[in-house]
Amino acid sequence: MPWQRQGCRDHPTHFLNSLPIMGAMHRRHLLQFLAANVATACSTLVAQTKPPVEVWKDPNCGCCGDWIKHLESNGFVVRVNDTGNTAARKRLGIADKLGSCHTGWVGGYALEGHVPARDIQRLLKDKPQALGLAVPGMPIGSPGMDGAVYGGRQDPYDVLLILKDGRTRVYQSYGRRA
Repeated sequence: MPWQRQGCRDHPTHFLNSLPIMGAMHRRHLLQFLAANVATACSTLVAQTKPPVEVWKDPNCGCCGDWIKHLESNGFVVRVNDTGNTAARKRLGIADKLGSCHTGWVGGYALEGHVPARDIQRLLKDKPQALGLAVPGMPIGSPGMDGAVYGGRQDPYDVLLILKDGRTRVYQSYGRRA
């Protein structure tokens, strides 16, 4: 670093030494205070960019764990409830016909099944008047159902927007030929 070659006067904190009333102990406390507040501000900013997702799933389901890893690798913080998801699905107003192996809740929206993180991010950005998103069943190739065991297979599937009255419409399609 430049201050190591040229002496202490060029160090980024040298301005503190120029303050006549500040002794070494006061400077150290000021630096600690500044470092702590910068760290707090940075962690708050990071937390704000990672919307928390609460997930209910079966404790023995591997694809649910893979979907959670997909969310985390896309910036989401996930809280997992290994209690099954049937009660959560019902409580959030998701019809059984839209069911899958896990249910989530993020930013006031329900999530059912293997919904891709990019669609969740879009949902949170667009803020539609809806209950949430669903990927019914467990389509191969969807996040969490895309591991090596599936050999790169990609079944077509739709992400559905669940409207407040229970109806659905296609929010995003994957693997469909034009």
